[in-house]
Amino acid sequence: MHSAREVRVQPQLTDREDLVLGERITRSATARRGESVKDITAWVQRRRRQVGPTVQRIPFHELEGWSFSQETGNLVHRSGRFFTVHGLRAAIGEHPGRMSWHQPIITQPEVGILGILAQEFDGVLHFLMQAKMEPGNPGLVQISPTVQATYSNYTKIHQGGGVRYLEYFTDPSRGRVLSDVLQSEHGSWFCRKRNRNMVVEVTGALPDHEDFRWLTLGQIHELLGHDNTVNFDARSALAGLYGPGASQALHSDTHVLSWLAARRSLTPITGVPISLADLPGWRRDEYSIHHEQQRYFRVMAVSVRAGNREVSQWTQPLLEPNGQGIVAFLMRTFNGVPHVLVSARAEAGFSDVELGPTVQCVPRNHQHLPAAQQPPFLSAVQSAAPPQIRYAALLSEEGGRFLNAVSQYLVIEATEEQAPLKEPPGFCWVSRDQLAAFTRSSHYVSAQARTLLVCLNTLGA
Repeated sequence: MHSAREVRVQPQLTDREDLVLGERITRSATARRGESVKDITAWVQRRRRQVGPTVQRIPFHELEGWSFSQETGNLVHRSGRFFTVHGLRAAIGEHPGRMSWHQPIITQPEVGILGILAQEFDGVLHFLMQAKMEPGNPGLVQISPTVQATYSNYTKIHQGGGVRYLEYFTDPSRGRVLSDVLQSEHGSWFCRKRNRNMVVEVTGALPDHEDFRWLTLGQIHELLGHDNTVNFDARSALAGLYGPGASQALHSDTHVLSWLAARRSLTPITGVPISLADLPGWRRDEYSIHHEQQRYFRVMAVSVRAGNREVSQWTQPLLEPNGQGIVAFLMRTFNGVPHVLVSARAEAGFSDVELGPTVQCVPRNHQHLPAAQQPPFLSAVQSAAPPQIRYAALLSEEGGRFLNAVSQYLVIEATEEQAPLKEPPGFCWVSRDQLAAFTRSSHYVSAQARTLLVCLNTLGA
């Protein structure tokens, strides 16, 4: 019998168990038992029809509970919660060569949960994935984590229903944590936004629900080969699950961390909040806040209906990029070990420089620039021959705040001419195992690079 003062604690992973977990992950990644990809995608499509979600653009004055503050000019919710769209004066680097600009940005200071439950069936780890509707995602319903909720949502600020399975991520005694990391979100559009990315293993029967399915990593990897099927939050949560291996890297971990520290010291990121109404270079009309040259992105409003959300109807602002993006790793093999070329990525909403993709941009935003001012390695990515393309899929970003934010994610086997062994300033070769190790710590690997890590693991599977 436990005494009244005794606390029940679920033990966490030891170093030995961490190695065993790696073997279990590998086993799950090669398992494709159970439902076929065709069956799983049919389930997602069926939920789309049954839920019947709709998203309609509306003018700002039809937003319910949202308004432009008379004091600040910012777009705010009457509860003071959820998020705020405000102006930002951003700068990267030191004088005299620093970059500076103005833009709208989303501030949501609360930390949400992106959590996936894991359980072993017949000796193979499975993951409880959800068919979840998000208003900004193509197709609206995509495969998502078990729990994907902001603090405002799971504390019911919206006065809606509860979040299924939330208790397994808020009560440590209910399972064993396999991965738990505070990670940054999209720094070009979020200001200092973080979410808790978790994978928790449980035992025993869980209540069934038509919006949830147990899938192996092998099934998830197959689904990642399909456009706009596995959402950003699922990719981000899974990225922290892959532990470091024992492969030999071109550079030591200490070298990479020293390189990143040097880049951080040379490129400090500063952002000063300003009124959305006083944002130079941006215009507001009845339906959008947009750049005067029609570049970058716009802020607009939508009305949403969905049958399987905590609230069935609501309105909200969304941020819509000005075109389809490209997010890519150039990859080469050194001494038998695959490496990717990471960039030192500085974004307005980051607290510090993070490891990012080789290329991350919306080409349309740069088409007016001469070749010398185009993003580095963009031409190598765009001109890659088909045999060089190891992975390619259209994947959407965070659908709860961004509308039609879709990028072509690519992993490209590069040549010495395209990606030299001697890296240019701002770039560094890291092995897949090193990237996986850095992903298990906060603020080292960017949101887009975490997705690409999962894509690399898809190649391995």
